[in-house]
Amino acid sequence: MSHTVVSACLLGRPCRYDGGEKAHPPTQQWVARQRAQGWDIVTVCPEELGGLGTPRLPAELRGGGGRAVLEGQAQVVNIQGQNITEAFVRGAVTAAKEATGAQQAILKARSPSCGCGQTQIDGSLAEGDGVFAALLRSKGLHIMTEEQLGET
Repeated sequence: MSHTVVSACLLGRPCRYDGGEKAHPPTQQWVARQRAQGWDIVTVCPEELGGLGTPRLPAELRGGGGRAVLEGQAQVVNIQGQNITEAFVRGAVTAAKEATGAQQAILKARSPSCGCGQTQIDGSLAEGDGVFAALLRSKGLHIMTEEQLGET
């Protein structure tokens, strides 16, 4: 059986930092088709799995992208300047364990956890993955955002 991991907010779960969700109908439709074909869909919110509540203060990466965070060379901080790196790393590791066996992921664009290709780094949108996306990429998963899903 094939597995896909999907950001929970894209499927309508209110787990975003602001307590909302980002239900994305094309992702929801894609997931429904994959389930009908026997695919196992694993939905995760790495930030919640790391122990951060919902709602929570917005956060960004400082000093580098998700890979640098995982290597201890960058941090994740919230808008009050609190270092929440440990929670992001713990959440990414926990979410990756829940997604064991997945070959691909559809993740929320620009998220400090799930962003792939671009995320908020040092106060602006920059090239780099979020923490969870970087971990999945290091494990060889094909990752894309909900925005890229529509392009495939």
